[in-house]
Amino acid sequence: MNQAYKNILISIILALIGYFGANIVFDETQSRLIGAVVFLVSMWTNEALPLGVVSLMPIILFPALGILATKATTINYSKSIIFLFLGGFMVAIAVEKTGLHKVIANKLLSIFPSSSRGIIFALSITSALLSSLLSNTTTALLLMPIALFLTDMKKLKIRFVLAVAYGASVGGIITPIGTPPNLILMGFLQDNDLHSLTFFTWMLKTIPLATVMLIVVSYVLSIGAENISIINNLHKDDNIIGKEHKRLRNILILLVLVLFLNSFLKFNETGILLFFGLSMLLPKIGFLNWEDTKKVPYEIIFLFGAGFSIATAFGHTGLAMAISKMLLTITEFPPIVLILIVASLITFTTEVTSNTALISIALPVIYSLGTASNIDTSLILMVATICASYAFMLPIATPPNAIAMSSGVLTIKDMARYGIVFNITAILITTTIAMLIW
Repeated sequence: MNQAYKNILISIILALIGYFGANIVFDETQSRLIGAVVFLVSMWTNEALPLGVVSLMPIILFPALGILATKATTINYSKSIIFLFLGGFMVAIAVEKTGLHKVIANKLLSIFPSSSRGIIFALSITSALLSSLLSNTTTALLLMPIALFLTDMKKLKIRFVLAVAYGASVGGIITPIGTPPNLILMGFLQDNDLHSLTFFTWMLKTIPLATVMLIVVSYVLSIGAENISIINNLHKDDNIIGKEHKRLRNILILLVLVLFLNSFLKFNETGILLFFGLSMLLPKIGFLNWEDTKKVPYEIIFLFGAGFSIATAFGHTGLAMAISKMLLTITEFPPIVLILIVASLITFTTEVTSNTALISIALPVIYSLGTASNIDTSLILMVATICASYAFMLPIATPPNAIAMSSGVLTIKDMARYGIVFNITAILITTTIAMLIW
């Protein structure tokens, strides 16, 4: 039997197990939803079908199973926040097309000393900064060849590729458009009339956390290789800034200024980012033609829709409230213990499933849990969303990890050895910053 069919069969079996197991505790509709979610998560994980195909399945599954009507499902695929992400992608494609990312990367690399520790810090910070604007997958793909070129020592190659992968994951938390779970949280806050975060408010919260995480990750990866200095050519030709680079740089500076001013003016950020994204197609101003827009990862946009649909279904069927009632025993715990439990649960669960799917499922549950306890609901939702980006142990956890593994220089054991340390560290640091700063 073809492997794809085997994976589909496995997903169906897991879905049936999830359905019948849920029937013991939940009602019929809620059990169907659990079975459907198990099926979707399994299909996303084992890649039996393309990501975009699986992400469109809720439009068929939810109405067919009596979970959510077709109109109530499809409306989740056109939420305004999806167009914010679309605009961000167009800007990112322009950055890649002009090669501005190479200039930025090489400028940053030249700031640090040519020692192994200096390069590890340079790679992780460069990866994080690029990943805050570009997708973490794109960032990892762009920087991985540089990381592999810098040295011929396998010991250092392992650390360099992990610095890129982990830096990309950490960088995703810096901006709202850095990773899909961030946008799902923003959409969830809007839908539930909670305090929404502007672009810069988000960054003010996450920059201290990302900074501490990058220092810890880089320092730990460099232990035992501090004084090695065998760095190869850094492709200095890519430091040359052309006219296109300068024009795009100025547009990006303008975008940042507009987003900063919007923190006070409170205009619609979706419209702002979509405007700048579409401006990339204007003659003599932009850098793209219509053919370039084919590079937009529409499967990720479909994944957003699936995530929002799952979140809507959890609320509509009452499953989120039912699960939260089962978790009421921990609402009596002190806030710091409650945050630690949520952070740990999300961090280790995201190792084996899509962080987008996970956060779509988790947010309604955690929202209900937060409203039943004496903790700020927005705070615990933020912690959960941030922790969904902490997938450091396994190659299946996130694309940057898989790209690092594809380099052929490290084993799963290598990744897990560092990953478990960073998972635990991330939980503790995030909990501490949430309690002290957020």
